[in-house]
Amino acid sequence: MCMNDTEPSPPDKPSVEAVLDRVRTHEFHPVDETNFTVDRTLEKHGIADLDDDDWRVRLLAVRDLVRVGDTNASDIAVGLEDDDVQVRYVCATALGILRARSAIESLERVARQDPNALARSQAMIALGQIGATRSLDLLRDRYANDDSKEVRHRAELSIDRIEKGAVAEREVEAAYRNLDEDTFEQLAVGEAAPPFELPDTDGGTWNLEDAIEDDGWTVLIWVFADWCPVCHREFDELIERRDELVEADIDVATIECHGRYRSRVMVGREFEPEYWFAEVSFTESYAEQIWWPHLLDRAGAVGAKYGVDPTAYAVHAGYINRPSTIIIDRTGTVRFAYYGTFWGDRPSIEDILEMIQSEEFDFEHPERRRVTSG
Repeated sequence: MCMNDTEPSPPDKPSVEAVLDRVRTHEFHPVDETNFTVDRTLEKHGIADLDDDDWRVRLLAVRDLVRVGDTNASDIAVGLEDDDVQVRYVCATALGILRARSAIESLERVARQDPNALARSQAMIALGQIGATRSLDLLRDRYANDDSKEVRHRAELSIDRIEKGAVAEREVEAAYRNLDEDTFEQLAVGEAAPPFELPDTDGGTWNLEDAIEDDGWTVLIWVFADWCPVCHREFDELIERRDELVEADIDVATIECHGRYRSRVMVGREFEPEYWFAEVSFTESYAEQIWWPHLLDRAGAVGAKYGVDPTAYAVHAGYINRPSTIIIDRTGTVRFAYYGTFWGDRPSIEDILEMIQSEEFDFEHPERRRVTSG
C-alpha cells in the first residue's frame, strides 16, 4: 500500500486566517526576480542553514489549507489578494491541488497582473491543475508576453495539461491531507532506511524493501523538475553510466515532489517544452534510454521523512526540494545522506560511483553554501 494514499482520522481543522497568519509572521528567505531563493545572510542563491524551517512552514500551511478547502475555498481565494507574496503563493498552491473551480477568476487575476513572478507562476500552475479551459486565451497570452521565463514556462505546461484534460489527480490532494509532521526528518546515517513505496511515471510502483532485497546498493536522488538543467545533466550521466552502475549492483531511483503530469514531463512522457537551456531535443532519447524508475513523491511526504525539505526554494518556483542524494547499502543501512544548499550543490553520478566503490562517503561540493557565524 502506498503510504500517501491512506486516509487518516479527521484532524482538527484550523481556520484559513489562522493558517495564513502563520505564513505572514514567519520570516522567509527572500525570492529574487528570477524566482531563486537568496540566503539572507550570504546574499547568494540557496539556503545554507539545513535547519532552516521555511519549507516546513510552507508545506504545513498548504496541507492545512487543503484540509479546510472543501468548505472554505472562497476564503482561501481571498488570500490571493494578500500583501504577502508567500501567502499568495500558498493559497494558489492549495487552490490548484483542490481543483477549486470557484477560484478560477481570482487565479486569472493573479496570473495576469500580480507584480511578483512567484505568485504569477503558481497561479499558472493552479489553472492547469484545475483544468480551466476558459483560461486558455490568458495562458497563451502570458506564454507569449510575460516578462518572466519561469512564468512563461508554467503557462506552456498549463496549456498542454488543460488541452489534455490532465487535471491534478485526487492522490495529490490525499497526500497533502495525510501529511504528518511527526513523521518528518526520520532518516539517520548509520541506521535502517525508513521503508516506503511510491508510484512511478509509467503506472507501476517501486518499493524500497524490494530494492534492498535484491542485495545491491540503492541510490535515491531527489530532483527539482523538468525546468532544472542540472537535473537533466544528472539524467544524462545516469544514461551514460548505466553499464557501470549495473555492474556495481547499484539500483537507482530518481524522485520528484510533484503529481503525475509534472513528473512525466521530466522524463519526456508528455511533451517537450521550449526550454531555454536545451539546444537539442531530449524527449526521444529519454523515451528510449531512461532505464531507472522516476518516482512521484506527491506532497513530498517521503522527502519530508527523509529530511529533503520538499518546499525549500533552492531554485525556481514550485513546490520542490533541496537537491538530495541518499545512499543505502546492501543491508538497508543509510551510508550517505547529502542535502544541497543551492541548485548545483550535489554529487555527480561519477561521485556516487566512486563513493560506493571505495565505501568512503565524505563528498562535499566545493561551492557548498556555509552558515557564517556572527
